[in-house]
Amino acid sequence: MKSGSKAAQPISWVEANQRYLVAEFVRLRAQLESKALTAAEEALGQARLLLSSPPAIDRLCEIFDLSPFEREILLLCAGVEMDSPLARLASEATGTPGRPTVTFGLAMATFPQPHWSALTPSRPLRRLRLIDMDASQGLTNAPLRIDERILHYLAGVNLLDPRLDPVLQAVASPAWTADEHRSAAAEVARRLLADQEPRLLQFSGDDAQGQQDVAAMAAEQTGRQLFTMRMEDLPAPGAELEQFILLWTREAALLRGVLLLQCGSAAPIPAARHVVERQSTWLILTSRDNVRFHRPCLRYTIDKPEPAGQKRLWQRALGSSAAALNGMLDNLSEQFRFSAKTIFETAALATGSEAGSGGKVDPRALWIACRDLSRPRLEDLAQRIVPIATWDDLVLPELQTRMLRQLSAQVRHRMTVYETWGFSAQGRRGLGVSALFAGESGTGKTLAAEVLAHDLGLDLYRIDLSAVVSKYIGETEKNLRQVFDAAEEGGVLLLFDEADALFGKRGEVKDSNDRYANIEVGYLLQRMEAYQGLAILTTNLKSSLDRAFQRRLRYTISFPFPDATQRQAIWSRVFPAGTPTEGLEPARLSQLNIAGGNIRNIALNAAFLAAEANKPVAMAHLLEAARLESQKIERPLSDAEIRGWV
Repeated sequence: MKSGSKAAQPISWVEANQRYLVAEFVRLRAQLESKALTAAEEALGQARLLLSSPPAIDRLCEIFDLSPFEREILLLCAGVEMDSPLARLASEATGTPGRPTVTFGLAMATFPQPHWSALTPSRPLRRLRLIDMDASQGLTNAPLRIDERILHYLAGVNLLDPRLDPVLQAVASPAWTADEHRSAAAEVARRLLADQEPRLLQFSGDDAQGQQDVAAMAAEQTGRQLFTMRMEDLPAPGAELEQFILLWTREAALLRGVLLLQCGSAAPIPAARHVVERQSTWLILTSRDNVRFHRPCLRYTIDKPEPAGQKRLWQRALGSSAAALNGMLDNLSEQFRFSAKTIFETAALATGSEAGSGGKVDPRALWIACRDLSRPRLEDLAQRIVPIATWDDLVLPELQTRMLRQLSAQVRHRMTVYETWGFSAQGRRGLGVSALFAGESGTGKTLAAEVLAHDLGLDLYRIDLSAVVSKYIGETEKNLRQVFDAAEEGGVLLLFDEADALFGKRGEVKDSNDRYANIEVGYLLQRMEAYQGLAILTTNLKSSLDRAFQRRLRYTISFPFPDATQRQAIWSRVFPAGTPTEGLEPARLSQLNIAGGNIRNIALNAAFLAAEANKPVAMAHLLEAARLESQKIERPLSDAEIRGWV
């Protein structure tokens, strides 16, 4: 070596592969020209020495189990696309001047060890569309053309087929995940490595993001790449769906890919079922509930972490700042059920820094962020009530007030009792905080729910059970499932109004309709017991409810009709501080024997009457408003009730 010269730098595998491909084309030219192959084979051997691993053509042959003859056909088809001299020779040999063409007849006449089975539909060249063939001109004269995806692979470019790119998404293994999900991923990876034949895996549960995380981790641990696809992006059954199955089967082999088909909470559509039954590669189907297929499958349940796991994730996500939140993490972990990804993304937003770095966090802002995350999916299913009422707005006897405060305290201290003190170790059945509010209309049941929501920092969603209940068998259950599934992430107080619509249907089982009515009631109570948040039922007719149902609720609180003292208290605080009033006498107003809801209606109507007259609210306005309210509720006013008002 001359002084000052540099050692030859090793070339990349891609460049070495391209040199090897060129050498193969030189060999093919020699064969078409019937020349000696010694020099070409020597150049081919030299090119192979530059490769750090087998060339792409050899990898392809191993993946699809191609015979030497099939290998030659594929190389010749690639050569006419990439090598001009080879294209010219092929054109001359097939008698198609100016139009490079490869035919099966040319291959049979040129290469050793030819066999007719190479182009049968059952062999890889045609079955997996490595080449396309126009069979209209007969088998031997049909033009053969290499698929573009395979051509790129032979050149050393191994990227997802562009035809699948719009519907498939490559997913990397997550940086952060729950401990139980890591354990599940290790078990799935063990099966992926142990089983020789591809399997169908089914992940069910309420953590769609966690299911994807488990799949991505398992794929990485086995040297595979996970691709996800939404069920609704599948083509309809037919030619397009068959092409999708074929293309993915090829990609699964070329990229060592695993397909995750996301069904969400919906039942699999026909196209999804067709893919599951036909697909011969590793396939993971994710859904909320288990789905039956004809094909055997391995089932795993992937749910969002329980409160103790939620707390561990928050501690890792918030880093050193978690210690400053004191009991706040307990409340977050018990009230909200998020995936690991959601927790770490929320923590990063709350701290304004990378998750786990321990940036400063505002506890109230963090709580509001979590509550907002759980909000959107319920908007179309129930009425959201913005809770602004406080304990001062509630006028109830001491016993009922004390029970409501105990109810609030139970929601606050669930982490301590369930997790730290170990009650959840005995099973989570019956740990949901549920209550029945019973009383006449207007006695404060909805107001009490609003007070609880405001006190606990929760959104309040009112579900009208009379609208949820359906005469069609199974529909009521389906509607209730939608509500609870949407509310599972927490941050929500569910108020089921008009419980009589459902509970009143229960009775002696005389026919199938009675039996299904009882199933619907049982389903509601079951979901209320399992619901991690606070769920409240209201009824105007407590006597119509079965005592067995009341025993399954944590609290039953009766809202009595207000007496004169309570009505006076309601009148004293019914007008906001900014409302101009003149000469109001709460003691006289309390003579009117009506519920708090009616009192609020009268006060509001009186305020509008006063505003129209451009005067402060006075007893005369209240009298006129009271008469309007009595007509609405069809209850005449007695002289004793309104004596001395004006």
